[in-house]
Amino acid sequence: MTSDVSPAPRTSKSRVLSGMRPTGALHLGHYHGALKNWVRLQDDYDCFYFVADWHALTTHYEEREVMERYVYDMVIDWVAAGLDPERCTIFLQSRLAEHAELFTLLAMGTPLGWLERVPTYKDQIEKLKDRDLATYGFLGYPLLQAADILIYKAAYVPVGEDQASHVELTREVARRFNHLYGKVPGFDLKVQAALAKLGKDDARYFEKQRKAFQEGGSQEAVGKAEFILKKATANPEWTADDEELLLGHLRGTGKNILSEPQALHTEVTKLPGLDGAKMSKSYGNAIAMREEPAVVTDKMRKMPTDPARVRRTDPGNPERCPVWQFHQVYSDQPTKDWAWKGCTTAGIGCLDCKQPVIDAVLKEQQPWRERAEPYLTNPKHVHWIVEVGTERARSVARSTMKDVRAAMGLNY
Repeated sequence: MTSDVSPAPRTSKSRVLSGMRPTGALHLGHYHGALKNWVRLQDDYDCFYFVADWHALTTHYEEREVMERYVYDMVIDWVAAGLDPERCTIFLQSRLAEHAELFTLLAMGTPLGWLERVPTYKDQIEKLKDRDLATYGFLGYPLLQAADILIYKAAYVPVGEDQASHVELTREVARRFNHLYGKVPGFDLKVQAALAKLGKDDARYFEKQRKAFQEGGSQEAVGKAEFILKKATANPEWTADDEELLLGHLRGTGKNILSEPQALHTEVTKLPGLDGAKMSKSYGNAIAMREEPAVVTDKMRKMPTDPARVRRTDPGNPERCPVWQFHQVYSDQPTKDWAWKGCTTAGIGCLDCKQPVIDAVLKEQQPWRERAEPYLTNPKHVHWIVEVGTERARSVARSTMKDVRAAMGLNY
């Protein structure tokens, strides 16, 4: 089978890594909460986006019959929303055994208490009381998530505030691994040789910044030290190993085998469900990204509004109405001003208020349905996108695992 999806070009852009658990076709909350941001990021970063099907099994391990359909429905939504397989890497977690291998190796040195204190662990157990979550897989999913990130040496992970703790755990796991396994034989002598390549003045400045970071925790000092290392690339004798050694020396971890990622906090639009609560298929308050126009119109016309507007002539309060939250996302300022005034003065009815939002949602969805159609009529094409992306990811994952095995003495 031939493909019109070429291998990803080599790039000097910083790498971004993110994934989604496959729950089937996505809804508008998924789009505005994450996917819209992913589309924007692919222009400025080397983006790796994966289907987290193993993660789905941590809470839905009994739903094997629908997993394959969920996976490909979600990828179709990704591409329909604007993810371009030529500009980002789309792949399937479960096709890469390297993720499981790194997860296992990291588990050998990760304290149990680190996993038990992750805020979402107890929160999910409380929320999902109908499921048996007393499993090692559920306890360990933050570590599997760390492996997903670290295996691609991602510089950034786009997350909301509620997920920042996962990125911090990933940083701690990388730091501990580098501390345990990064001190290669002759480390101190190799550091001195690398410092010599910087020149006396830059080496002295680098050491000053290292002490400022290690003794006082100055992140500004880290940035200054890293700038010196960037300058060193002009030296033809400078190597990537030199940089790795001095980054480890800077942070006191030894060789930087696994890179610590940063949380990428970007502007995210939160779209509620039709009833004002979190949008979720399980709550019955969601609009699918590719939902039929007639269904969308019917759902939105039936949206609850301000309960104080019992009659058409009763003035309302938009801040108590879910429709107003949709206006915040979909309407321009003149339309919002019109809706606010019309509601508070009873100048318009609730159906009048909903119509501009309905029109805006349908307009947004139209290109998604059009872009999805070729993949719905020819499923092999979306399968091929995942195949190509998975092979791109595999080459990076294998390179990292080669370094990990060597550091742990497993390269025999």
